Amino acid sequence: MNTTPSTQTPTTLAFHGKSQLILQADSLGASDAPTALLLHGGGQTRQSWQHTAKHLAEQGYRAISIDLRGHGESDWASDGDYLFESMLDDIEACCEQIPGPAVLVGASIGGALSLLLAARRPELCRALVLVDVSPTIEITGAQGIVDFMRAHPEGFASLDEAELSIAKHNPSRQRQASQSGLSRVLRKRADGRWIWHWDPNFIAGDWQNKVLELSNLMQAAAPKIKQPCLLIRGQLSTIVSMESVDELKRDIPHLNFVDIAGAGHMVAGDRNDMASRALIDFLSEHPSK
Repeated sequence: MNTTPSTQTPTTLAFHGKSQLILQADSLGASDAPTALLLHGGGQTRQSWQHTAKHLAEQGYRAISIDLRGHGESDWASDGDYLFESMLDDIEACCEQIPGPAVLVGASIGGALSLLLAARRPELCRALVLVDVSPTIEITGAQGIVDFMRAHPEGFASLDEAELSIAKHNPSRQRQASQSGLSRVLRKRADGRWIWHWDPNFIAGDWQNKVLELSNLMQAAAPKIKQPCLLIRGQLSTIVSMESVDELKRDIPHLNFVDIAGAGHMVAGDRNDMASRALIDFLSEHPSK
């Protein structure tokens, strides 16, 4: 389905999450079209979904990508509350502000929240897409991501320096021709240094225990998933093993699975066209009624 030119320009939205915390979002596509809600991973922003959102809008969907609490342009939790339960309450509140059940598309932590919400409030979710996340999380891989997020508390002297740090952490990621994407996930301080666009309190505390807690929550939720469900895994992922894929298939027998060659944990950034194609193909098999 072709879209009009107006659907190619995002509209900025503001949702009220838990305790009226404001979550900023972009909406792309016709306002009366079936909705796909896009949730990014920890340390990312809604901009990580911009290309996928365009693909969805071109296919007749309304794609809404949200900055999680403490990320991007959304409010930071003044009390440092980044509990998974609070983040889940945020997303539940957002879905209640969207007409009709949505397709929930989530990467990493965004995917975990999508799974938990689909199980807790099935009437809010008509289909579920998990991007490189499963109930069995590889602790070593998760710790590597946290170590990367904590590695530069004082930021970077330049975008080039930030780009080199990302390339070292994720060598499978294709180098971008422009640094415009980087400038959206980093912000420039008054002293000229570039720092990540998220609250450092988000990664405070014992993250191994937090990962285990999230894993337990997802394991309890997975058997409750009755909606059409797709898992998109990065073939080079350090977070989702093939063993964990098999475990999820046992909990969700109707699970669809796609393995994206050449992609790591950040699937949408590493191989966006392939991931978007898998998403669109899945949705075409499960159209909105």
